[in-house]
Amino acid sequence: MTEARIEINGRLLSEAQAMTVRTALTDLSFRMQHEDALGDDEHGRRMVLAYRELATEVLRMMIEQQGQWP
Repeated sequence: MTEARIEINGRLLSEAQAMTVRTALTDLSFRMQHEDALGDDEHGRRMVLAYRELATEVLRMMIEQQGQWP
């Protein structure tokens, strides 16, 4: 699998660095499957939904280019 091209502040990440970002987002997405992951109050639950949505959005952008998104 060729990793997504990720640039931060004008610097291109290496393939290993991009893999680390993808892996971290995958882990965050997995952890956010529990609705109380950031607390059992309204704010925590809203943050879980937001992180889950954003992590999925970024992962989709990273993986779609390889045609591997379900």
